[in-house]
Amino acid sequence: MSAKHPDPEETGAETPYLDFAGTTPYEDYVQADVLTHLQQLRSDDPGEMVFLVTTQVMELWFTVLVHEWETAALALREDRLPVARDALKRSLRQLEALNASWRPLAQLTPAQFNSYRGSLGEGSGFQSAMYRRMEFLLGDKSASMLVPHRGSPRVYAELEKALSQPSLYDETLALLARRGHPVPRSVLDRDLRQKYEPSPVIEAVWARIYADPEKYDELVRLGELLTDVGELVWRWRNDHLVATRRAMGSKTGTGGSAGVAWLEKRAQKTVFPELWTARSHV
Repeated sequence: MSAKHPDPEETGAETPYLDFAGTTPYEDYVQADVLTHLQQLRSDDPGEMVFLVTTQVMELWFTVLVHEWETAALALREDRLPVARDALKRSLRQLEALNASWRPLAQLTPAQFNSYRGSLGEGSGFQSAMYRRMEFLLGDKSASMLVPHRGSPRVYAELEKALSQPSLYDETLALLARRGHPVPRSVLDRDLRQKYEPSPVIEAVWARIYADPEKYDELVRLGELLTDVGELVWRWRNDHLVATRRAMGSKTGTGGSAGVAWLEKRAQKTVFPELWTARSHV
């Protein structure tokens, strides 16, 4: 049976199609019915819905950011700087939206959070596989972070692959080397499964690039986009810290994490470290 459309003579030419043989094209594309029925509440507290949906929205933004940063990393590997910059620029707007996701949760009182906190059980954002892929792309590698996902073969395989691949910063440093900058072999050939550690030689490379913006305009623009990403990631970590501290103080976090103490430690770290420290030498 074909779709039946309203008669423009009866309804007015501006009326959209209303009658479809199956689901609407919008539903087929967006899968809204799936998305809006994923919320399985575990308490009677009315505030649990916003907590659950906000968390699910965060997971979707993680997914988009992984896509953008993987796109940028591949473009850098192929020396397509405009494509890499475009992906990084898009990711800035996405990071802003992700960070804004804390706002619905930022005013939680301890009593409000405790009313459904027990429903989380051992669940913790620390266990998010997509967030872990995001961290790996930022250079924060750790094989131990795969352990919680051993029970999910597909997720585990994706994380193991991400752990072994060059991070966004690794691809940037490889690009600098191809452009003639003295990036040490010890940096280029390092074990990619390990966390990136700052190098004074890389700091000097960035200082040299930033000291001559006319000569290295493309690389300065790339460096500034990466710095923008780093700043917004830092803001994400700090907003997470503040929201958690407000909701639960210094209590132990869900899933056995150290809660605020662990978040404070994370908030002190920066991604793409030499892009920050090199500025002192320009």
